[in-house]
Amino acid sequence: MFWALMIVCVFTLMPFLDYEYNTKGEPRESIVSYSMLTTHNWVLPRNNGGEMAYKPPFFHWCVAAVSALNGKVTETTSRIPSAVALISVVMITFVFYARRKSPMVAILAALICLLSMELHRAGGNCRVDMLLTALSVGAICLFYRWYEQGCRRPPFWAIVLMSLATLTKGPIGFLIPCATTGTFLLLKRTNFFVAFGKLFVCGLLALIPYAIWFYAAYQQGGQEFIDLMYEENIGRMTNTMAYQSCVEPWWFSTLTLTYGFIPFTLLLVFGLFSIDHLWTRLSEWKDIRVHRLTAWITDSSDIDLFSLASALVILVFYSIPDCKRSVYLMPMYPFVAYFMARFMLWLGKQGKKSVSVYASFLATVGMLLFCVFMMVRTDVVPENLFQGKHAPENIAALHNLASVEKVWEWLLVVLPTMVSVGWWWFRGRLSGVGRLFYSFLIVLTIYVAVDGVYKPAVLNGKSVRTIAAELRTRCPASEGGMYEYIEKSVYSKGDPLHYFELNFFLDNTIGNFHKERPDKGFLLIGADDMQLRQTDFESQGYRFVEVFGTTRHLAGQPFRVYRFQKTSPSTLIGAN
Repeated sequence: MFWALMIVCVFTLMPFLDYEYNTKGEPRESIVSYSMLTTHNWVLPRNNGGEMAYKPPFFHWCVAAVSALNGKVTETTSRIPSAVALISVVMITFVFYARRKSPMVAILAALICLLSMELHRAGGNCRVDMLLTALSVGAICLFYRWYEQGCRRPPFWAIVLMSLATLTKGPIGFLIPCATTGTFLLLKRTNFFVAFGKLFVCGLLALIPYAIWFYAAYQQGGQEFIDLMYEENIGRMTNTMAYQSCVEPWWFSTLTLTYGFIPFTLLLVFGLFSIDHLWTRLSEWKDIRVHRLTAWITDSSDIDLFSLASALVILVFYSIPDCKRSVYLMPMYPFVAYFMARFMLWLGKQGKKSVSVYASFLATVGMLLFCVFMMVRTDVVPENLFQGKHAPENIAALHNLASVEKVWEWLLVVLPTMVSVGWWWFRGRLSGVGRLFYSFLIVLTIYVAVDGVYKPAVLNGKSVRTIAAELRTRCPASEGGMYEYIEKSVYSKGDPLHYFELNFFLDNTIGNFHKERPDKGFLLIGADDMQLRQTDFESQGYRFVEVFGTTRHLAGQPFRVYRFQKTSPSTLIGAN
């Protein structure tokens, strides 16, 4: 079962990483690895016009290592570490629960991790969060094994994984594993000072590699580096950042967890109606008393208590700061998936109708997906349906879907439809558990079709690769370098905005016009910013000639490119 699950993971993730960047986040991370390979600065390379990386370097080292084998950083090589990290989370979940509960629960929990929307999406992105999740989950599970062994010898491998997690995203890499383990030990009535002392030592040991990197980075970045790290680590957790970042209310974490488990959240909702006397049971617990909770903790198995403690500690921890993002909660997914798997298995064994209703809904979605595809192919969907500033990207996505011609792409498109039709044919012959696993098969085939055909077609339509190619042609390096000016970036208190995607496709050659003030070259700027600043620039001696413009919105504005030459202000006045 282990190797079968591994094969499923590899073949549903690794072949589908080759699509173009379409958001600022991925090229922002991959360009750091690009800089490492080109400058051989593995500590604190500069990129995007002189900007420091906002995160420690372990993820970027991984991307650089994979890309070095390929010869350069590409979209595919930059996503491989995240895909491997997701596969690791799935396999860790399976092994951890298969040894302590049952293979059936373990395989369901592992598949939930693989196919839940949040983890699956993050497993195909060049971002640090999936790698941090894998290292954190691995450390937490190793801490549990340490508990099973009596907490005697130091948990060496847990410390190693926490060290790498800390090198991936800062001190949060050891805080989460230590906090979850400490809470569990206290629930098991371990002496507070004993638990705190042992975990404190583990945390200090995990910080050693991070401290070494921090010192080396400080030698290069000085106070600017210190300020950045304080802002990203201390300021973000204590709500003292100089700028607002992903500020959300306290209930946002619960909401993102709910939609992060799509499509399995739907089965949980259907399943609630299968519980006999549900409202009566809930009313019995509406008056929560301490002795009831104490009794539950005492009667629960260690693995149940550990999983619940891990999930709740992570949820509460990330609900406290104002800065909240759905990816922050990913380390709790395996532990929530464990309880979801047990509930789903109960539904299947009891032969509840909710499983059949859920599978029928998925089968309907699988067939509708093919219907939508054929509508696009037969021009039923008109281009004028799309309006607004994102219309060019949406129309490009429509054309990409309509131009699908390869045999293997058609096979992927048809696959979920075939499996969905099979559900209506076989459902009467399947047991309750069989119907449950068939619903997972439908989800799997839908993901394969989406990742292999639909997602690349839609997201490639949002790519700026064609604009970058035109810039290479119309802005030759012999006539000067390329520079960007973005008003929001110049006056932002933190997290400045750049043309991240263009900079990646142009090999990190875009400079900062505001800081460098070059004598000649090409200016990349939004139409609104140019209207706002052109008079000011001309008063400084700059003359501009528009090279080309596009209706595409980059950094929130229609994009323009100008050739510029700097003369003295007096010469400019005399010419007029």
